[in-house]
Order: sequence, then C-alpha cells, then structure tokens
Amino acid sequence: MEKAKVYFTDLRARFDCNLLQKLRKLLLAAGMDQIDFQNKYAAIKIHFGEPGNLAFLRPNYAKVVADLVKELGGKPFLTDCNTLYVGRRKNALDHLDAAYENGFSPFSTGCHVLIADGLKGTDETLVPIDGEYVKEAKIGTAIMDADVFISLTHFKGHEATGFGGCLKNIGMGCGSRAGKMEMHSAGKPHIEQEKCVGCGSCQKDCAHSAITITDRKARIDHSKCVGCGRCIGRCPVDAVQPASDEANDVLNYKIAEYTWAVVKDKPCFHISLVMDVSPYCDCHGENDVPIVPDVGMFASFDPIALDQACADAVNAQPSMPGSVLDERDQCHHDHFTDTHPDTNWKSCLEHGEKLGLGTREYELVRVK
Repeated sequence: MEKAKVYFTDLRARFDCNLLQKLRKLLLAAGMDQIDFQNKYAAIKIHFGEPGNLAFLRPNYAKVVADLVKELGGKPFLTDCNTLYVGRRKNALDHLDAAYENGFSPFSTGCHVLIADGLKGTDETLVPIDGEYVKEAKIGTAIMDADVFISLTHFKGHEATGFGGCLKNIGMGCGSRAGKMEMHSAGKPHIEQEKCVGCGSCQKDCAHSAITITDRKARIDHSKCVGCGRCIGRCPVDAVQPASDEANDVLNYKIAEYTWAVVKDKPCFHISLVMDVSPYCDCHGENDVPIVPDVGMFASFDPIALDQACADAVNAQPSMPGSVLDERDQCHHDHFTDTHPDTNWKSCLEHGEKLGLGTREYELVRVK
C-alpha cells in the first residue's frame, strides 16, 4: 500500500489569517471538497466534553466544518452517542444539556445536534462485519443513516487506550451503549444491589427473561443474559453496571473493528486537532495540565495514517513542565506509554491496518 497523505498546519496565526481560517484552508487542501455533499446528510462526529472538563474542542472549530459542508451542498449535524458510565451524557436529554452548556448549539455551530443512539442509548443499527472480535457492531442509528461521515477529533491521552484519537472517536464514540459495553467487556452486566430500587424498568426491557425482581431488588441470570446492555440504558438510578474486564489490547482491537463498521460503506473524512493534549479522556469531568505543548491541526482521508501522524507529532514534543508526563519516569521513549504504562496505543492501529482501514505509512503535507 502506498503512503497516505496527511495534511498539517501549525497554530501560528497572522493578522490576515486566524486559526479558523487556517482550519478551512487545511480542509480544502486535504480534499474535503472532493466529496459529493449535494443534498446529503453529513454526520460530524465530535466529543462535546463532560461538563467540568475544559480541554474539549471549542465549538468554533465545529462551525468551520459545518459551514464548509453547507457550502458544498450538504446537510451537516453534530453527533455523539450516549455514554456507558454515570455522568452528564448518559441519555440524550442530559447529553444535549451538556453539549449546549459547552457551547455546541445550532446558533454557535450553524447546525443541529443529534444524539445518534437516541433517548436512552438503545437506538442502534446492527452492522455485520464478521471481525476477529466483533461479529455485529452496534452503532448509533443516526450515524448509520447519514450519507457522509466526518470525524472531528480532539487528540489527547487516554487511560485505557494510550491516546484518544481518530479511531477512538469513531469506534468507541459511535457505539451505542450496548456497543460500548461489548468493546469494554467480555462479560455481562450486573446489579449493584445497594443502588437498586426494584422499579422493574430493566426487567420490562429484557428480551431474554434474564432479570427477576426479588425482595425489591433486581437480579440478572447470566445463563440467560446475552449481554445486549439495554438494561444499562433503562435503569433510572444507574444500578445496572457493565463489567470492565477486557484487556486494553483487546479493547483497542474492538475499537478498530467498530471503526471499520462505521466507515466501510460511505464517504469519510477525518480531522484531528492536537491541542490541549490532556493525559485523560474528555469524558472526565476535569482535565489536567497538557502533557505536551500544542502542536497543530491535521486532516486526512486515512484514519490510521492520521492517528499515526498525530502520535508521532506528540512524541516529537518535549514534556510539559508540571504535567503527569513530566512527573513520570520517561523510559519508554513514548509519551503515551510513559503516561499510561499499561496501555499499547499501537495495537489499535496495527489491527486497523490489518482490517484495511488504512496504512501507518504516511506523507506529511504542510499547509501554510
């Protein structure tokens, strides 16, 4: 496979060209306008940020992407799927509140916000992929209904996958709650008895009669449970919890396979902004000191090459004084491994390359 082209611009601004104008210039140089957007629905996958975290991408960047889609005749919308864990983005109503609170409204971005897997995270499309680890990916329906897919990623560290880049934004981010559980777990959900109020919501939604209510407490019979995760979305008090028992490498393999499910049958384009490179995911309700200085903005049609280029760019930077990375023993010659020694970010890209998602070999094209 020949080298993929990854386009890059730094964060230097001039009086006649600000960062938003530079982003637009980058997108055009990278060929986003080659996609047929005419009268097409275009999903722009972004992370809206857990309230309290201030490292997420500013909505101004999303507006640049949405405006260009509209200029090219498309119908853009910003989207993400509900989270598996307790937080402000676990259902569509709270998720929309969080997005608006962080500035992602139709008035600031020029397009609507849709939570792709519906009110309770159960609105999913089953995508057959026959992968090594995933046979049928569970993807938020609005994402699969879109004609064009664009990822707009905040590139940062991640405590389980090494870094949160393009593949993480797509694979994990586009999974429904059941899909997220499949990626995180080889097991099945369980009931935290002290939280359970015995309301029966989980029992009513179980298609396999695996849940019973005894003494006003729900219990899951794992011999009947198929691990679909719908009960997690139904519980009003977050008493139903997923197992989190997958090895980090297997988690990365599954993320690659879920990414493949999203992108394999439609035009796609990918953008990553390497700034505020926090050590942890934007899903945290806080952010720490960035582990390296800001780098720049990247774009490519190849998600594997894009992640590899961003990782290389971060690893070429000095550690930020006072950061988690600066406090760690930097013995691995890799900032992500030094920050999170139990992770191996390369496993996701290696598996994605094996699937045919793209190549780790790239040519970096600088856009001034």
